[in-house]
Amino acid sequence: MQREFSFAPNEFYHLYNRGTDKRTIFNNKQDYSRFVHLLYLCNGTIPIVYKTLPRHDVLSIERGDQLIDIGAYCLMPNHFHILVRERTKQGKGISAFMKKILTAYSMYFNKKYDRTGSLFEGTFKAKHANRDQYLKYLFSYIHLNPAKIIDAYWKTNIRANRKKIFAYVREYRYSSFLDYISVNDPRTELAVLNKDAFPDYFHRKNSAERELIEWLTFPVSKD
Repeated sequence: MQREFSFAPNEFYHLYNRGTDKRTIFNNKQDYSRFVHLLYLCNGTIPIVYKTLPRHDVLSIERGDQLIDIGAYCLMPNHFHILVRERTKQGKGISAFMKKILTAYSMYFNKKYDRTGSLFEGTFKAKHANRDQYLKYLFSYIHLNPAKIIDAYWKTNIRANRKKIFAYVREYRYSSFLDYISVNDPRTELAVLNKDAFPDYFHRKNSAERELIEWLTFPVSKD
């Protein structure tokens, strides 16, 4: 299915995809870590062979000019979300990045689990975040995805333990939310993000936490 819009320089987009037939695409910590590493490594113009890299230094490897700016991401067992800004003047950065990361991860996964064929469900999906309020919503929506692991129906379940959900989301390792609230003890995964390319409210710990708490308190589905 052809996309109804073209990617434009300096515009923000929500990118997402899931496993074919809704299959699991992250089976364990190694799988999640590989995809996080690829978020960094595939966002550049220098070709990189993963197996030749020093494992302790993957997120500081020189990768050339960045193709996109990543502001948020979340990896779930059978899908992922990434919030990005297009960097290239030609509007080709997002497509190049997604081709690289989906190909690289599919090759890794198929080899590891001795399978063939498509891993992902067709072409990646993209939505244009052309309003500030929508961009702000996406920041919270993406980071709240792990809430579904605790309670798949938390948005409509008035009995959902929102304190427990927030604690889980706050500690979820395969999301960029930790990189917004752990400002005094930054993770190496912070290298994946370019916060400066996004509005100021992305940068503030209190603002990030407050936004998520508000969405948990008033669970209205907008997706």
